[in-house]
Amino acid sequence: MSTEEKPAAAPRSLAEALRERDDAALAALLRGRPDLVTPVPTDLTQLATRAGTRASVVRALERLDRFTLQTAQALAVAADPASYGELLGLMAGDDRDPVVRAALPHALGVLREQALVWGGDDRLRLVRTARELLAPSPQHPSPTGLGPTVREATAGMSPGRIQEIVAAAGLPSTHDSVSAVAALTALFDDPERMSALLDEAPAESVEVLERLVWGPPYGQVTADPAPRLRWLLDRGLLLPTAPGTVVLPREVALRLRAGRAHRAVEPSPPPVEAAAAHRPQVVDATAAGQAYTALATVEELLKDWHEGGPAVLRAGGLSVRDLKRTAAALDVPEPVAAFWVELAYTAGLLASDGEADERYAATPAYDQWRERPDAERWAHLATAWLAATRTAGLVGGRDAKDRTLSALGPGLDRSAAPEVRHRVLALLSGLPEGTSPDVESVLARLRWERPPRGGGRGSAGTASPAAEGAHRAPGGPGAGDGRGAGAYGSVAGGTRGTEGAPAERDGEDLRARIARWTLSEAEMLGVTGRGALSAHGRALIGAPAARRAEAESEGPGDKLPVHHRPAPAPAPLSPAEQATAAAAAARLLAPLLPEPLDHVLLQADLTAVAPGPLERPLADVLGILADVESKGGATVYRFTPGSVRRALDAGRTASDLHAFLAAHSRTPVPQPLAYLIDDVARRHGHLRVGAASAYVRCDDDAVLSEILADRRAAGLGLRRLAPTVLAARADPAGLLEGLRAMGFAPAAESAEGDVVIARADAHRTPPRTPPAPVPDGPPVPDDTLLTAAVRAVRAGDLASTAPRRPAGGSEPDRGELPRTTAAETLATVQAAVLTGEALWIGYVNAEGGASQRVIAPVRVEGGFVTAYDHTADEVRTYPLHRITGVAELADDEG
Repeated sequence: MSTEEKPAAAPRSLAEALRERDDAALAALLRGRPDLVTPVPTDLTQLATRAGTRASVVRALERLDRFTLQTAQALAVAADPASYGELLGLMAGDDRDPVVRAALPHALGVLREQALVWGGDDRLRLVRTARELLAPSPQHPSPTGLGPTVREATAGMSPGRIQEIVAAAGLPSTHDSVSAVAALTALFDDPERMSALLDEAPAESVEVLERLVWGPPYGQVTADPAPRLRWLLDRGLLLPTAPGTVVLPREVALRLRAGRAHRAVEPSPPPVEAAAAHRPQVVDATAAGQAYTALATVEELLKDWHEGGPAVLRAGGLSVRDLKRTAAALDVPEPVAAFWVELAYTAGLLASDGEADERYAATPAYDQWRERPDAERWAHLATAWLAATRTAGLVGGRDAKDRTLSALGPGLDRSAAPEVRHRVLALLSGLPEGTSPDVESVLARLRWERPPRGGGRGSAGTASPAAEGAHRAPGGPGAGDGRGAGAYGSVAGGTRGTEGAPAERDGEDLRARIARWTLSEAEMLGVTGRGALSAHGRALIGAPAARRAEAESEGPGDKLPVHHRPAPAPAPLSPAEQATAAAAAARLLAPLLPEPLDHVLLQADLTAVAPGPLERPLADVLGILADVESKGGATVYRFTPGSVRRALDAGRTASDLHAFLAAHSRTPVPQPLAYLIDDVARRHGHLRVGAASAYVRCDDDAVLSEILADRRAAGLGLRRLAPTVLAARADPAGLLEGLRAMGFAPAAESAEGDVVIARADAHRTPPRTPPAPVPDGPPVPDDTLLTAAVRAVRAGDLASTAPRRPAGGSEPDRGELPRTTAAETLATVQAAVLTGEALWIGYVNAEGGASQRVIAPVRVEGGFVTAYDHTADEVRTYPLHRITGVAELADDEG
């Protein structure tokens, strides 16, 4: 057979397996595990080493769907290496379930692509770190519920006891323990002989095995076991692991399970079920109405904080009392108020002012936001919500130190939130238009796509211990079948929340809670209507404008190829794509929003009715001139002396107010309203307040005498300085409020004696940037970075593995820098310029970093060599004195 016809040798390591991949496969690995590309590995050996580190493997396991994770768990209890047939038996059982058989190749392909499994179908190897995390041990039971093998369980047993077990099992005695254990293992692996042995077992003994078969496999026995337990112990069907502790060997459990590693294998993602169906037009109209309400709510919140909102707590955030006040002002429950506050903060419309007496207030970006069209303002809020890692649903909970989590405070970031929000909306987009989902089916789908760390739906079989009244062995609690498929989290550091938060106390994992919050928040924000995704909601996540139900809604008996297609990975849009999607969503929403009105209806009872949303200038002025009495389809404003005085304080005159109302009312200005304005204006500014601490001046000394005689003025500390001037101990603001409470209408006065115009929107924070989302690990690299990274890894691998022909005569160890004298280096490089050959060099940069490179020298002069660097894929110039040595590449690699 010629050299070209020889079959390729099986890879002996993960690095060799990666070396056999093409560039597209390497790019897929780096895309699926972005932590491997930061920083870019120098060669494939380093890439393989990094891919096997504990942190990287744990992250990769956490991103597997349930069936793929079950496949990895099965490999962890299989022989190392295992054949594909052995893996298929563990997953599909002795009956070779056709559904599992159809799904297994894809799951194994995912594990290979993610570099968690390597080797051919005849020698499948799970990377060592993954096996350590998923394999059973007394301290960390396997998610499969399986225990140790016979060989592992008998490791500390005396040779005599092993021979007794072999004899009781009906096997011939052997000369050593190794062969005895091998014979016992072969017995348990043989279905026919195992069946014959179990046929001899008492019914009570079989019952004990059935209680342990699906895990936990450990139990405790007394010093004098019952006969049914003694029968099992004598034949090795139960093996002691410690005094008073026994375990069901793995081989026995697998025979009792008909070869299955898992009690319930889930090869197919559960479908998202429909809860109700509505006409798409109704859904879009409902969502648009809620979108408009969302805009009005955010405006009302920030309008209430125009002059400086609540104080910032010393530890950061909003106090419980201030949150309650905000909820009362918005007429919503406190959790909903926390959502609106967090949304305004996330969108960059709200921040702390940074002053000594730090308070929350609107940012300058809020004024710009208010001037944009309603649809664009909504798109700004929705985009900020979709990408935010701050999670308002956590407000009121406890952090890792058992401190209350407050709105706008630290500790609310959860890096999984953007991905979960996007995935929930993507699942909704897979339903027919106008269809709202069943919430539990959405949560079940999410649990399948990303199994919880702590076990999810619980163990499928918490068997009782072997003996009557006994309790579980210390090494065996919580094994179970692993249907939650996240039990490997217990061997990866225990269950915990994201970013160090405590484990969820209500039994539901954080991702499920975020999904529930996403569904309710999307409804409040107007992304969904009546629970169904709206047209502008589809555009927001980049989904097609219309999409019918996918194959995921088919039943278990439908075609296998469709049913086993993996769930699409959540793919949040890039910033540029998100901007395009937001613009498209705004275009779809704009026609659904009500047109702003330029008029109101004035009534004789001192109220004005706005039959719809008002244009910005009209709404601003009316918001100062009157108080909102009720909201709904129509907003009712009420004119009071205080509201009219507020308008006069803002710089308006009585004639301005009369003209404004006449211009914007479809009904004549009622006489009571005209009288109210004239009466308040006639008394407005009659008194003047300034700083003394404060003073009051008035041309009518009788008014000042009336004030002095009033008992309610005692707390102001007033005294007469002149017939027309009173001094006060109270500050100007307190004096203004006190006099207004007494029924007067004073005006504030500046140091120059001019009337101070009080503007409602005077207080703004300095320019602030919205809070940056907390990333969930390194970002997924784009195609340009992936191409460059693969090229660099390939070049580095060539530099580290190419055969050399050293100039000094002896072959250097692979991986070490070549060492040659300066004269040898110069002569070899000059020769390479003439022949055009590539060289392998060792190079030390100015910072002392050493590296290996493959170069093709072009020119040598002035102590420098100019060459094409295959490692960097560009022409570079190197100082000769920094080259540690040089070697020619072997002829067959030239």
